[in-house]
Amino acid sequence: MLDSNETIVAIASPTTPAMRGIVRMSGQSVVSILESVGVPTSRAKRPQIIDSRIDLGAPLGPIDVTVSLWPTSQSYTGQPSAELHTIGSAPVLQSIVGVLSSAGARAARPGEFTMRAFLAGRLDLPQAEAVLGVIEAEQRGSLEHALKQLAGNLSRPLEQMRSEMLDLLADVEAGLDFVDEDIEFISDESLVDRLSVIHAAVEKTRQSMESRGGSRSRAIVAFRGNPNAGKSHLINALVGDEVAIVADVAGTTRDIVSVETVLDGNTIQWVDTAGIESRAMEDPLFEITVASQAQALRASQNADVRIWCVDASKDDLDAQRRYFETHDGSSKRSSIDIWVATKSDLIDTRVVEPDWIYTSVITGDGVGPLRDLISQFVASRDQEEVGSIMGTAARCSGSLAHAAASIETAIRLVQHGDGHEFVASELRVAVESLGEVTGTVYTDDILDRVFGRFCIGK
Repeated sequence: MLDSNETIVAIASPTTPAMRGIVRMSGQSVVSILESVGVPTSRAKRPQIIDSRIDLGAPLGPIDVTVSLWPTSQSYTGQPSAELHTIGSAPVLQSIVGVLSSAGARAARPGEFTMRAFLAGRLDLPQAEAVLGVIEAEQRGSLEHALKQLAGNLSRPLEQMRSEMLDLLADVEAGLDFVDEDIEFISDESLVDRLSVIHAAVEKTRQSMESRGGSRSRAIVAFRGNPNAGKSHLINALVGDEVAIVADVAGTTRDIVSVETVLDGNTIQWVDTAGIESRAMEDPLFEITVASQAQALRASQNADVRIWCVDASKDDLDAQRRYFETHDGSSKRSSIDIWVATKSDLIDTRVVEPDWIYTSVITGDGVGPLRDLISQFVASRDQEEVGSIMGTAARCSGSLAHAAASIETAIRLVQHGDGHEFVASELRVAVESLGEVTGTVYTDDILDRVFGRFCIGK
């Protein structure tokens, strides 16, 4: 591993022409290097913003720079750090890097800034990998997943599991120290119960990571609209089977109707919901309607694709769209809404509204294009949402599987009455495996694989 105390420098912004560009430095000699190139610092132990000039030599000469300086360990990397902001010109930025390198800095390796943040305890490994996910995100789905991982949604539960494992290991080993005395730190029954809970949590996390890193996750497609708008007919046509009850009576669907199929290699959960309606409190169906509407709303808000069905032969499409947009509340940021005009065989389709798909389950018109649109979105969703965490999944799956196997072995040893020294050995393996995921336990090889995928300057 390279010396983490050396001062490193790199361009931290895109090298394409821009109003502003950034050169980043980190290391123990940041302040002295800045002063050696003509940037005055107050030597105060607090963050500073300094307007100055750096002479880049012929032909560029002196240029204006704004320096953001963190002179102590209270920075992203846990070291003295600085960012030099100036014109976003590649030759200018490269010349600044050259001047700073001549003054004592060395060129940073890919991901070295983030690796120093990890080594300083600012980030754990899943969060460091999420930094790369944020950088590479091109669509909101990938950005959402990367930001969640950066916020610790993977690390926190794993650290809680590891902490409880350490507590159990301490109890087991304490019992070994007092094996000749009548002292029980934890009963076998309690040990098995607590290990079983942790094992289930580790397995759930492992399966989730494997699905994200390789196989495609299930996408939820929910059908919404007024009663008798043709939702059930349409879902049957899309699925190619009679999965939803169809009748001419409005309000046939009360409970959620759900079925899973595979569409072009993607697993789809098709969800038929109750039509949007309200009833007076004195109506005998009031309570049932309230319950069905709440159930439909939850399904809609959790969906990846919402198919809004409006009867083209009866309703004003734009008016219904405005109503639905204000009615259904929040949804997943990565979801999409598709607006479908049903029963198009009953109208003149030569005059159509833009942004609507006209369908007829009688003639089959529009069903194929709608199915293709859903398939295309789900395929792109899988690609963008998996991409930001695929590196984490690939790195973590083996360690999580190892931890789960060790916990399972420990449970079996306790149940068979084997010696607790064997149980303690398995628990230590499980603790170490979980530590490999969060970065509590790491090797140079692990760090190389994680940070080698970064670009220089990050």
